[in-house]
Amino acid sequence: MKLHHALSVPQCAGVNHADYTADGAYMLLTCEFGSSLIVVDVNRERFVKEIPLPTSASPQDVKLSPDGEVFYVADLNYGGVWVISARTFTRIGFVATGAGAHGLYPSRDDRFLYVSDRSEGAVSVVSFATRKVVKTWPIPGGSPDMGNVSADGRVLWLSGRYDDQLYAIDTQTGKLLARVPVGAGPHGVCVWPQPGRYSLGHTGIMR
Repeated sequence: MKLHHALSVPQCAGVNHADYTADGAYMLLTCEFGSSLIVVDVNRERFVKEIPLPTSASPQDVKLSPDGEVFYVADLNYGGVWVISARTFTRIGFVATGAGAHGLYPSRDDRFLYVSDRSEGAVSVVSFATRKVVKTWPIPGGSPDMGNVSADGRVLWLSGRYDDQLYAIDTQTGKLLARVPVGAGPHGVCVWPQPGRYSLGHTGIMR
């Protein structure tokens, strides 16, 4: 295994998370410290365009919708997710979730998007069909950050960034199944094995 190519993207301050269009032709990356997103042509390995976000935006995780039509981008400072067209690469909407929106995880049945609202201490459940929040699962005193859904789809695992815990949440009921004490400042959580063929990076995120 060796490095094939490294693409310099000075247009993107703080390259953070990424996902691909359904055909794999383009990649959308979040620029955490630049209040923007960038699009990269995968085959040509080159920068295509920048998508500006409002001033002070802090884009975090990004996920393609199950139908391949839009990307969802979590924004830590704006408390919700931006909706980006996967065809035109333009902003077409915003879904308010909760303070500190950070991680995005699709349900295994492709019906819902789980949004970890770190500063809110909750998980927002967004319907892919309506692009609206349909449920909110509170985690009292919690700070849900990154994680993933179990392979069978029954449990959402998230790190508790500021309370040194790992949360296990029942995806059918939203009930908190466990709070597991771990070391200080947990961030990424690798939930393995995972279905999928391609790695999206971070801690075992597959598609």
